[in-house]
Amino acid sequence: MNESLEDFTLGKRIQPKGIIQKIGLIGCGMVGQEITIAISTSGLDVIFLDTDSDRIKEIIDQISVQLDEVIKHWGLTTSEKRAILSRIKGTIDYEDLADCDVVIESISSRKRGTSIEIRKEIFRKVEQVVRHDAIISSNITTLMISDLASVLKHPDRAIGIHFILPVQKANVVEVVRGISSSEYAYNQAIKFAGMIDKKVIHLNESPGNIVTRMLVTTINEACELLMEGVASVKDIDFAMKESFSNLYGPFEMADRIGLDKVLKYMDNLYMEFGDKKYKPAPIIKRLVRANYLGKITGKGFYNYQSGKAVDQTVTLSMIKK
Repeated sequence: MNESLEDFTLGKRIQPKGIIQKIGLIGCGMVGQEITIAISTSGLDVIFLDTDSDRIKEIIDQISVQLDEVIKHWGLTTSEKRAILSRIKGTIDYEDLADCDVVIESISSRKRGTSIEIRKEIFRKVEQVVRHDAIISSNITTLMISDLASVLKHPDRAIGIHFILPVQKANVVEVVRGISSSEYAYNQAIKFAGMIDKKVIHLNESPGNIVTRMLVTTINEACELLMEGVASVKDIDFAMKESFSNLYGPFEMADRIGLDKVLKYMDNLYMEFGDKKYKPAPIIKRLVRANYLGKITGKGFYNYQSGKAVDQTVTLSMIKK
């Protein structure tokens, strides 16, 4: 008999259904990197998929720099940084996601529109390689998880998991149930959130969920105050932070997200609901046209040096030009 250890499943560990040990991430831009760090810091393995080998190296370097910043503020030791990085891998091959327990789509498209067809194709490719019990998710903002799940052979495995920015400081995630989402997928998403120390906001799907819909209307109203000459960018942000104990004011948050993304969120919600409160303020469109996108370009509502706001860019005189 030509028997081997494998025939007796010795030396081979079968993972029980429902165990979460490895997370896949499709797209690792600014938000994807924050998600990756949060997951790895919690002790889970992460493999992110991006466009090419040079981009993967660049992402690893960017994550390393972000961790160095945490070390500078005594939030991490160098040995902890090494441990976090050891749990992060990059790939350009979907096949490398085969053993992931949860895969999250988090592409960062800077084009106008929803990029829904691109995201659907990602869902198709992920389903082709992962196990039958793996959860397929998206860090959705203005999309419906049911729309993305419609291309899956098993749409019940799809669930929305929306991370709130900044990921490291916000202790909540929005877990979004689609029409077909199974109880198993829902419970796995809740379990995953707990493993990365996030509280769950339970949602039935709606474009924009809670946080994005509330945020863009706040940013729009802040822009109205600015354009009316009521107060400066800095003072409006200060008022919102001090009055409501927010980490960031509306203009600071817009710069962090990226004004082009904020504009896209507003356009998508306005198209979905037809409500004027989602119609982008003219100053946002003007800044995007000038490529003042926020932290990513070094200019937005504020000027940035080394990633930190040094002064406000937008003044009343600029608006009235």
